[in-house]
Amino acid sequence: MTPAFEQKLKAIKLIATDVDGVLTDGSFYIGSNLEIKRFHSNDGLGFVLLRLLDFPVAIISGRFSEATIARTRALKIPDNLVFQDSYIKTGAFETLKERFSLEDHEIAYMGDDYIDTPILKRCGAAFAPSNAIEEVKSMVDHVTLTPGGSGAFREMVDMILRAQGSFDQAIDKLHGLY
Repeated sequence: MTPAFEQKLKAIKLIATDVDGVLTDGSFYIGSNLEIKRFHSNDGLGFVLLRLLDFPVAIISGRFSEATIARTRALKIPDNLVFQDSYIKTGAFETLKERFSLEDHEIAYMGDDYIDTPILKRCGAAFAPSNAIEEVKSMVDHVTLTPGGSGAFREMVDMILRAQGSFDQAIDKLHGLY
């Protein structure tokens, strides 16, 4: 990690992420009145670590999904920090900035496709999973080794918490739960 990138990570006060292709592998399993998505437990623990530190996290998804609601509620992400049907994701980004009194450089975002590029161009630390499209991978600060749906979000969380010196604190709090 370069010193300049580490400085960017130290400034982060909120993490936002896309869902499909980042928290999932991008696949949908759809049947009659049913949609199933596969989420990875490593990413789930990333959300837990952030919650233990009272570190805000938001979801910005281009499409609505009951499966996403089920997952975000299981992770105790407040409904008012879950934005779905947001094809123009900058609206949600602006809402988050206003709600938390943040500047662009204080937000990290992970996305994988064209719909994410307006935020990736503006945020303080831009991430993409290794399965992102090439155009996105070429514009972000960091491409994870892990693909979406397999722990890419967790990889980003760990990097940010380590850069901010709060990773060990999060792990200690996690261990205090059991």
